[in-house]
Amino acid sequence: MSNAADKPSIVKALFNRRMIICVFTGFSSGMPLYLLFNLLPAWLRTEGIGLKEIGLFALIQFPYTWKFLWAPLLDRFSLPLFGRRRGWMLVTQLGLLAVIAALGLVSPKDALQGVVALTVALALLSATQDIVLDAYRRELLPDEELGLGNAFHVNAYKMSTLVPGSLSLILADHLPWSMVFAITALFMLPGVLLTVLIRELPTVGAPPKTLRAAVVEPFREFFGRKGVKEALVILAFVLLYKLGDSMCTALATPFYLDMGYSKSDIGIVAKNAGLWANVAGGFVGGLWMVKLGINRALWVFGVVQGVAIVGFAWLAWLGPQTAVGADDLARLGLVIALEALGVGLGTAAFVAFIAKATNPLYTATQFALLTSLMAVPRTFMSASTGFLVEGLGWFNFFVMCVVLAVPGMLLLFKVAPWNERHAASA
Repeated sequence: MSNAADKPSIVKALFNRRMIICVFTGFSSGMPLYLLFNLLPAWLRTEGIGLKEIGLFALIQFPYTWKFLWAPLLDRFSLPLFGRRRGWMLVTQLGLLAVIAALGLVSPKDALQGVVALTVALALLSATQDIVLDAYRRELLPDEELGLGNAFHVNAYKMSTLVPGSLSLILADHLPWSMVFAITALFMLPGVLLTVLIRELPTVGAPPKTLRAAVVEPFREFFGRKGVKEALVILAFVLLYKLGDSMCTALATPFYLDMGYSKSDIGIVAKNAGLWANVAGGFVGGLWMVKLGINRALWVFGVVQGVAIVGFAWLAWLGPQTAVGADDLARLGLVIALEALGVGLGTAAFVAFIAKATNPLYTATQFALLTSLMAVPRTFMSASTGFLVEGLGWFNFFVMCVVLAVPGMLLLFKVAPWNERHAASA
């Protein structure tokens, strides 16, 4: 356990180069994912694609759940230019820029298979970028800055939704989709700039000498260090902690549309309400984690995250609005702000917990394993949301999401006891 004297001051922790890098990694990581979450469903819905088909598009996110399979390649091999981490960053970021722009050239009505192919490519590139960005960030941050650094990362990650979830939706009311996707693609350039300007970090220990070692040793070390029973409980916690939240927000944009809000309403009110709540939540949550420690932050932020789901049930209970007025927009803004605050806080603590659980010798593979499990609810469970909504209705669906948030919270008794302060330094 770190002593208070060993911790850097709040001012030094806030204003250093590492925090700036975390902002850029968060934005670059979140932008393509929120395109799949927000812009893709809105695009498909406005092009006449049904809710069941849109829900099934969540399966396209499968690379996020299986990225640990090829993460050892990124630990083992370096590309010719820019080094082991930066080389993979640049390749994935340029690939994402090209694929996002290409989406606007395909019609969902006439070539849905082409849309599927491009979105699969987008998810593969995005998941691979996440592997290397997570590894770089874990190697960059000392343990005492894990909580704050990951809060900056998550805050920027959530803020990136303003591009595909706000700006792009507003542009879609005025421009053809080809131009919307081309403009959206340009927002991958900050990630490219980051890769060019940062330095390659010294390797902690020797990289795996064989592909077999890169695949086997990270898993052997994780289960050996934790013990099989404790390791399995940790994996179950990672799988379940954000289950209710992930399912709740899987069809958020179609939900707002079905409640009578226009694309511009969603873009201007909902996303901006979420932005400011995320900014506040990111800063307050990150600083609060320095005092609380990761364990207690998981408890406090997890409760806020669960309460946020109730707001969606409230909107569904009120039902579709025939004529959206100021009060309706205020309710929408309140619900989205609470969701952004709760999820932003919960994710910041969650990612810090995952980072703390990894060994710097096997950063990419172990981080990818844990974040892959984190993505399972978002991908496979969320694929069923369209069917569940059509069978249950929006209100009952959100009530179910509240119930699904409980098991992950109960596992905190095992993986992050309230009075255990060993993770406080993170």
